[in-house]
Amino acid sequence: MAGGGRVLGAAALAAASLALGVPAAAAHPGDDAEVGYDVSYPQCDDALPDDPAFAVVGVNGGLATRPNPCLAEQLAWAAERTTGAVAAQPRLQLYVNTANPGQVRDRVTTWPARGRTPYGRCAGDNSRACSWQYGWERTAVTVTNFFVPAAEAAGVDPDPGDHTWWLDVETTNTWQTGSAPARARNRAALEGMLARLAATGADVGVYSTGHQWRRITGVVPEDSPLHDLDSWLAGARSLAGARAACLRDPLVDGGDVVLTQYVVDGLDHDHSCPTERPWRRPLSGPD
Repeated sequence: MAGGGRVLGAAALAAASLALGVPAAAAHPGDDAEVGYDVSYPQCDDALPDDPAFAVVGVNGGLATRPNPCLAEQLAWAAERTTGAVAAQPRLQLYVNTANPGQVRDRVTTWPARGRTPYGRCAGDNSRACSWQYGWERTAVTVTNFFVPAAEAAGVDPDPGDHTWWLDVETTNTWQTGSAPARARNRAALEGMLARLAATGADVGVYSTGHQWRRITGVVPEDSPLHDLDSWLAGARSLAGARAACLRDPLVDGGDVVLTQYVVDGLDHDHSCPTERPWRRPLSGPD
C-alpha cells in the first residue's frame, strides 16, 4: 500500500464527478465480481475501477502525520461504486499508516511530551509509554482531523466506529530497530493506535507481510492487545497466490487471515478468504 486543508477541495471534486456521471475505470480483464481494491494517495489522479465488490481506502498520505489529499473523493467512490458482492467484507473499509519515530524523536515535532498510558507516564523519552502515546495521538488526528471531515464532505458515514480499520505496518515507514526493546516499543505504538480506534467501537485488524511484521514487532505476546487481531496479508502476485495465502499463518496468533492482497498492473487487488477453511493446514504433507 501507499499510505492539509485540501480535503474539502477534494470532496468538491468528488461531488462534481459523481454529479456529472464521470465513469470509473473498468475492472481489469479477468477480475471477478468478488474482487476488492485498496486505494490511497498514489491513485489521486487515476480513474478507479468500476463495480468493485468492496474497497479499502487509505486515510493517510503515506505517513501517519499526513492526510490523503483525495480522501473524500475516494470515500465517495467507494460508497457509490462498491457492490457488496462479498457478504463477509464491508463495502467500505479504511487503513491507516503506522510508525514509531522514537529513535529519531529529535527530528520530529509530533513526539509526545506527556501522557498517562498502560506503560506508565510518558515524559518525552524513548519509552514504551511514549511510544503508546505517540500511537494514540497520531490515530486521534487521523480519525478526527482527516477521516471525519472527509467522510462528512463525501456523504459517507463519519462515525469511525461503524467501519473496519486496518493498521498498515510496513518497513517503508519509520520504526525503531536493532533490539528486542525497540520492537517492544513498536508494539506499544501499534497498541496505542489500536486503543484509539477501539475506543470508537471500530473493528481493527493488521496489514503487512510476515517478514515486515516480524522485523518491526517481533513475536506478539499473549497479553498484548494486538493478540487475536485478524490479518490482511500482502505479497501475492496473482489471484492464485492470494488464495493460497489464505492458508498461511496470521500475523498474530489468535486471529484469522481474512484478506489477502495481490497486485495487477500496479493496482492493489484484494481477495476475501473463505470463512470456513482448514485453518493453518500445511500447503503440502499429511492432513
